[in-house]
Amino acid sequence: MNTSRFSQLCAAILLVFIVGSDRLNAADDKDKSIQLAEGAITLTAPDGWVRKQPMTRIVEHEFAVPKAEGDELDGRLTIMGAGGDIEANITRWQGQFVQPNGDPTSEATKTEQKKVAGLTVHLVDITGIYKDQAGGPFTGAKIVERENYRMLAAIVVADKLGNYFIKFYGPQKTVDANEKAFHGLIDSLKKK
Repeated sequence: MNTSRFSQLCAAILLVFIVGSDRLNAADDKDKSIQLAEGAITLTAPDGWVRKQPMTRIVEHEFAVPKAEGDELDGRLTIMGAGGDIEANITRWQGQFVQPNGDPTSEATKTEQKKVAGLTVHLVDITGIYKDQAGGPFTGAKIVERENYRMLAAIVVADKLGNYFIKFYGPQKTVDANEKAFHGLIDSLKKK
């Protein structure tokens, strides 16, 4: 192969690589963008979190959160719009946990309220034994008790746009390792 032909081949390969990497970056950006309320509310998923097809139709967005070293399962993040009273929903989440020492989960729950992009956000933090149910708590599927689990959750109150429920749960080490990323997701919230 002559030098000119070799140079042309190298240039073509470089061009394919550059165009391909731009498309890959665009796909990454699309996979990170989370749109709610027909685009009126947006969030940005953390790097490394993998968009998944939601397990149920009521879930609008779902991500797998890579497991921490030593954990058997990835974490799971779901986002859905729903109605209902804030306290009733927090109570429902508490009902998905039991405490190893038998204390009520309500006593082991931390809650906080803050404003992000002008919206009220209720933050919830629960640890304990998680009563995992394939497809969610309304399916009637068999419950698997998962020890040393943690849930970080947020309820975004968007008034006329509705409420949005963001639930991240998994093995406690995995959730602990991604706590900062979860709060970054919440802080990325924007309203048009």
